[in-house]
Amino acid sequence: MYKVGDMVMYGTFGICKVTAIEMRDFTGEEQEYYILKHISSDKNVFYVPTNIEAALSKMHSICSKAEVDELISHMNSEGLIWIDNDIKRKEEYSRIIKDADKHEIIRLIKTLYLRRKELSGIGKKLRSTDENYLSLAENMLYEEFAYALNIDRSEVVEYIGKHIV
Repeated sequence: MYKVGDMVMYGTFGICKVTAIEMRDFTGEEQEYYILKHISSDKNVFYVPTNIEAALSKMHSICSKAEVDELISHMNSEGLIWIDNDIKRKEEYSRIIKDADKHEIIRLIKTLYLRRKELSGIGKKLRSTDENYLSLAENMLYEEFAYALNIDRSEVVEYIGKHIV
């Protein structure tokens, strides 16, 4: 259970602060909600029911600097997850984004980055769907890493490059 003041990653929306836990009536029945505000925009407010697992599964605690460094140290050993079948690949990448497991997100970024590089070498491009998944995964991971490391998001790739084993 989260408490007021906790910082969380909320799905693909980014880092939010739990600003309140309140009873609200949005559906004709009063229930308890986490009130989340995005850290870079007071206009983005999310109401997450505290008793609905599907909604709660989009909320994750922010990793620490030590956890970021640990994830980075294992990036080279992460395997690839390329799937030739477009439909199955889309389903798997969608699941990875939804589950927000950082190891799998790293594998997704690594896979699509290397695939993009391979295709570029023969004058081709990634499919737009794959580019979209790559962008989503990078945004999720880099925003969280930037917050945990207390650096600007634009510095994350450089930080990773300096600390990768």
